[in-house]
Amino acid sequence: MEANKHKIDKLDRAILSFLIKDARMSFLEIARSCGVSGAAIHQRVRKLEEDGIISGSSLIVKPSAVGLNVCAFVGIKLSENNKYPEVIAALKKIPEIVECHFVTGSSALLIKLYCTTYDHFMEIILNTIQRIPYIQSTDTMISVDNAFDRPVWVGQETDKEITWRKSIE
Repeated sequence: MEANKHKIDKLDRAILSFLIKDARMSFLEIARSCGVSGAAIHQRVRKLEEDGIISGSSLIVKPSAVGLNVCAFVGIKLSENNKYPEVIAALKKIPEIVECHFVTGSSALLIKLYCTTYDHFMEIILNTIQRIPYIQSTDTMISVDNAFDRPVWVGQETDKEITWRKSIE
């Protein structure tokens, strides 16, 4: 089942909100906060995973803490639009690239990458990315600061749900 065909109810939203805030939170703790059994939470989470709404959990590492001091966003124009599968396959092999999006506008793709230094960044752009067949040009934006980062918003809440959520935080 596609994620967008799953009808997410109030309990699903509450579960997702808890897990987004703390992916290590126990199902029993979530169950107590929601007033249901631990088994119910376990079944709901399993169903959300099966339906592709939850695709896993991850550990978040601050890039600069591991020496990745340069963050850049690069728009990529392709010389032949139907060659994107080959370009995507080549981009996936570059470990510095952490995100790749198909976008509207003058670029076909937008990638996000982290490098240790500006020399490292130049090496990746000039000698790796721009040498991939079918990449016509790139347009780079260097991030000078990450103003904020947050997990995905899980949907619109009613005033009653906001009051309920605040009472459990």
